[in-house]
Amino acid sequence: MKWVRAVLQIFLLALIALPASAMPRIGVMTMQPGEVFWERFGHDAIIVADLAKGEPISYNFGFFDPGEPGFTGRFIRGEMLYSLVPLPLREDLQNYQEEGRGVSIQWLNLTPEQAQALQSALELNAQPQNSRYHYDYFRDNCTTRVRDALDRALGGQLRRQLEGSSNGETFRSEATRLASPAPWMRYGFELGLGPSSDVPLTHWDDAFLPQRLADSLATANNNGAPLVSATEQLLPHRLAPAPEEASLPLWPFLITGFALAALILAFGRRRPRLLAAFALPFWLFCGVFGAVSLYAWIATAHWVAAANHNLWLLNPLALLMLWPALQWVYGNDSRFGRGVLMLLAVFAFCGLMVSWLGPLQRNAPWVALLVPIHWALAATWPPRTLVRSRD
Repeated sequence: MKWVRAVLQIFLLALIALPASAMPRIGVMTMQPGEVFWERFGHDAIIVADLAKGEPISYNFGFFDPGEPGFTGRFIRGEMLYSLVPLPLREDLQNYQEEGRGVSIQWLNLTPEQAQALQSALELNAQPQNSRYHYDYFRDNCTTRVRDALDRALGGQLRRQLEGSSNGETFRSEATRLASPAPWMRYGFELGLGPSSDVPLTHWDDAFLPQRLADSLATANNNGAPLVSATEQLLPHRLAPAPEEASLPLWPFLITGFALAALILAFGRRRPRLLAAFALPFWLFCGVFGAVSLYAWIATAHWVAAANHNLWLLNPLALLMLWPALQWVYGNDSRFGRGVLMLLAVFAFCGLMVSWLGPLQRNAPWVALLVPIHWALAATWPPRTLVRSRD
């Protein structure tokens, strides 16, 4: 990659060739999304080019150490610790070049006092005793830290300009859009996010994403003058572009739900043992997901998972069906199982009512898929005897 090193050297020489002044040059560097799941949202950093202090520095708020003691426990509880790390710009760029991710810089039109204040604040924040912070995926991440540092240097101008407008996006729509290339990640967000993720965001709030922040900076001003004085593309983006809007369509889920319900009703009474064998992993998934979702709500700091309406559909009580299902597979009846099935169907109906009465959480596709299945399973099992020979 000699040509990349040459481009970086030319860029750095161009910075050095700028007229010397007491004012550092400040830029916001935006990195396009990568392919690893923690890279899906993109990334950014603040660049400080101060000729008096040597080569440009990238102030990067996105560093974490998965090998540190207690990392996994803090990750599960939503108490992850990230750090601000200053490193040479050329070193930071090399990492993104190797990953094939595009990088651009927006140079900011700041007064000398604003630029100096921002540089001093970053230097203080980067000291070891100040560099760590509790990471929140949506409200306090590596991008909101950049946004907030800029806003403080601008005396609150940025927030005042961005809070009064919105494009109607939500935490859910933005997260699922960028996660859509990885289906497991996309559907995990769709199922796991609660009603707090469906509140429309202002442009200040949607600046938790690097590209949204870059878009807002491009239209912002500093005391009447454009905030961004110039934009430079440092590295080309060699990966697939970030996807557009990717909301779940309702009709495929509705058709699938009723089709599966019809199959259960048509064949379940004749083949109850076979149906139990197929339903067992369904109940296992419902119960495990419901238990994890309930734990995330009541015992972690993952506020976007709180009061998840999908708990009506993916209920922890489904774990109580595992033993009755095994009994049915072996041809034995279970009154307890029939009672739990009816209870799950009632909870699913409550989920339908909650979704219908108020659009507090956008989970209509899951309601359309799962309510018919729960009711069909409950309606299929009044047989009080199971005859082994029939299967």
